[in-house]
Amino acid sequence: MKELDNIHWLGHSSFRIDTPEGLLIYIDPFHLPASVPKADLLLCTHEHHDHCSPQDIDRLSGPDTYIIGPQGVAEKLTPRAVKIAGPFTAFSVYGVKVEPVPAYNIGKPYHSREMGHLGYIITVGNTRIYHAGDTDLIPEMKAIRADIALLPVGGTYTMNPLEAAQAAALIKPALAVPIHYGSHVGPREAGPEFAKLSIVPVKILPEER
Repeated sequence: MKELDNIHWLGHSSFRIDTPEGLLIYIDPFHLPASVPKADLLLCTHEHHDHCSPQDIDRLSGPDTYIIGPQGVAEKLTPRAVKIAGPFTAFSVYGVKVEPVPAYNIGKPYHSREMGHLGYIITVGNTRIYHAGDTDLIPEMKAIRADIALLPVGGTYTMNPLEAAQAAALIKPALAVPIHYGSHVGPREAGPEFAKLSIVPVKILPEER
């Protein structure tokens, strides 16, 4: 799938997406090298340190960088300017459509629904890319439609490989990519295990640094 050429996994839940227009979109930047290029659009799914790192955000921010996140992110990044996003309220930035969706745990204390954490569906060209954030398999996934789904598989704080495979079957993307495993939280074998269990085609991306 040629669209994957523009999607770069930077480890854990961190991604850079390059648009056909030359924009750079970062999601949940964490432990990035000093040499990374500046962001045009920067999204954080929630305020936890491995998803909202002020040091990385400062490294990526230029005068025109647009930062998006839920209320907890805006509070953590004060006094930086942050567009506060909520689920199911879509908007466009620099011509990129952003659709925030819920992300939460069921029966776990880490990411309750009340915390307002998010995933995002980002439309780049004609491709809908879903970054699920830190989430379990939740009912709202039945309504999510995406061409590429970036799904957490590490377990404990998120879905495990089996739950992520069930999520992929609900969402029915053309391709699923495992995230949130290997380098920080979640065993490295979680990605290959997800690929074995999923009825949706899976691509395990190399970690770029």
